[in-house]
Amino acid sequence: MADYDITAANSVFTITVPGLYNAPVTLQNYAADRAFETQARELAETAMSIDGYLNAGWVPNPVTQTISLAASSESALVFEAIVMAQDAKRGLYRMGAEIQIPAIGRKYTMVRGLLRSIVSVPGAGRVLEARHFEITWERVLPAAI
Repeated sequence: MADYDITAANSVFTITVPGLYNAPVTLQNYAADRAFETQARELAETAMSIDGYLNAGWVPNPVTQTISLAASSESALVFEAIVMAQDAKRGLYRMGAEIQIPAIGRKYTMVRGLLRSIVSVPGAGRVLEARHFEITWERVLPAAI
């Protein structure tokens, strides 16, 4: 791992969709400002008692991730194909993924995800805007590369 190197440019994001894309597909041509991100995951449910005690418990929660692809990205076709296949079968496809980020020596394995939402058509301004794809993962498992 290179000291002080936090580039995202050499990250590799692959997804699989059993029954549709059984071999890993590498996503390419991300949006310039934000390739992918996850939302904060709530780890505890809390309640304050009337006499001032904080009660808490562990609760499972999914991980929501947004992938942003340039309007010209051919990887958008992968997500469009998932949508069309789901619409045709009137059911959902589960997916898996792995993100390798060499700059920090980490990889993240995403488990049992669902394509939750997409921007169907890129916004058109002076140029076509990035498209966003939201996946909800059952869990994300971090590890060293």
